[in-house]
Amino acid sequence: MADKKDLLFIDCCIRKEESRTLKLAESFLEVLDKRGDFQPEHLSLMEEPLLPLTGDFFRQRERLLEEGRLDHPRFRYAQRFARADRILVAAPFWDLSVPALLKIYIENLTVQGLTFEVDGDRGELYGICRADKLCFLTTRGGSYKDSPLETGIPFMRNLTEFFGIGQFDYVAADGIDLLLEPPQVILERAREEARELAQNW
Repeated sequence: MADKKDLLFIDCCIRKEESRTLKLAESFLEVLDKRGDFQPEHLSLMEEPLLPLTGDFFRQRERLLEEGRLDHPRFRYAQRFARADRILVAAPFWDLSVPALLKIYIENLTVQGLTFEVDGDRGELYGICRADKLCFLTTRGGSYKDSPLETGIPFMRNLTEFFGIGQFDYVAADGIDLLLEPPQVILERAREEARELAQNW
């Protein structure tokens, strides 16, 4: 297919091969692969030299922004995120939200002029990313469905809006470690939900 959509798969599945979240993502991606209308790129955050914005690393960023050097390799995460047609994010539920690694990645891709802009008259921020959809896949050991303590999904939904991406979807496997049901039953139910979502995504 000549006009495949550019899919950026942001993998923050810390446990890698043992990750239940990665299994959820694989189910989603398998359906997209069968559809044949996506060209995925796998970005494994565990293999990236990500740093928080502090010290000299932060000061370098500020200098480059002042000079308008948005083509600098330093901003490669923002450049790649901004041009994707669709974005898939997979990360487990950690400490009531998402892993710090994912937050550091987001901190690095949030760049004025690449992923967001500022309205000069009103001072309001607005997203300028190309993607029209972002899907977030997660797994939770405890029961946090509809809980105000679950801040990972709201965080990702708000970021989707901030970056100017029109549609936010998610699938969450909840309560896997509570043994109210066999863990594989809960995960398989979520995997089927992911497959169904991918079919029409």
